[in-house]
Amino acid sequence: MGSATFALPSLNRLFEQGYGLTGVITQPDKPSGRGRALQAPPVKKRAFELHLPTYQPASLKTGETRALIQALEPDMVVVVAYGKILPPWLLELPRYGCINLHGSILPKYRGAAPVHWAIANGEQTTGVCTMLLDEGLDTGPTYLCRETHIGPDESAAELYDRLAELGADVLIETVNGVLKGTLEPKPQDGSQATFAPILKKEHGFIDWNMPAIEIHDRVRAFNPWPGTVARFRGMTCKILRTSLVNSPPHAVGAGSLLVSGHSLAVVCGDSAMLVVLLIQPENRKAVSGADFANGARIQPGEKFESLMDN
Repeated sequence: MGSATFALPSLNRLFEQGYGLTGVITQPDKPSGRGRALQAPPVKKRAFELHLPTYQPASLKTGETRALIQALEPDMVVVVAYGKILPPWLLELPRYGCINLHGSILPKYRGAAPVHWAIANGEQTTGVCTMLLDEGLDTGPTYLCRETHIGPDESAAELYDRLAELGADVLIETVNGVLKGTLEPKPQDGSQATFAPILKKEHGFIDWNMPAIEIHDRVRAFNPWPGTVARFRGMTCKILRTSLVNSPPHAVGAGSLLVSGHSLAVVCGDSAMLVVLLIQPENRKAVSGADFANGARIQPGEKFESLMDN
């Protein structure tokens, strides 16, 4: 059971290892892009390439879906980035249980967006865990966890892909251990739990009163969705890539723009500067910060404003 690209390495590895995949269950096709054409989930496309039977139930709560999955007679259900909560009857169906791959070191960052929030919160390490699903939100006992370092400029997309590959290795090790009876799940310490809620548009509204490093971390975390955005001369701009620089504190207000021949920098709430490397003005293509500054002919005293101020 999976939908997003995070699940692809796991699906590939299960197939390569020769496991009897009786079915692949993924989300229904959804409209996407300006034309709102239906787009298949990445897992569906890959399952078709592998000639695996694929199903896209709109709900797991119907009798029809229950009959379908029961007819597949799974010994184990592997869940990776599927996007729906499994009902109790499904959790109890396979004799080896429902095993999930999660993109954090549980119990930290339970929830829908663990990779993004780990970066947004400035974590230096994260990882993956496999767990036996229960009725809670990522509360089940864990089998194996594997940690990895987060690079200081690593984006969510880059880390997401790395964790997907790392997770596939851990998942195969977990499946083998469970089937051989050599691996038992261990309860999580719920008192140490933190949460990674689903991303919303407003999470990307930049508050220039925050310290430069915190804004930098959010730029890394929220690209491409929901995107870190600011307002300039009444238009919305996406800040796509930034870098931190060592510079003396600047005695101008947060959001103030400083332009040199080859760079565009913003003064943040801690008086430190954040260099804008890549920016996308509203309804235009992305350009370098320097090209944006030159094209806009930014004047002394001009600022980026937060959408929260409007």
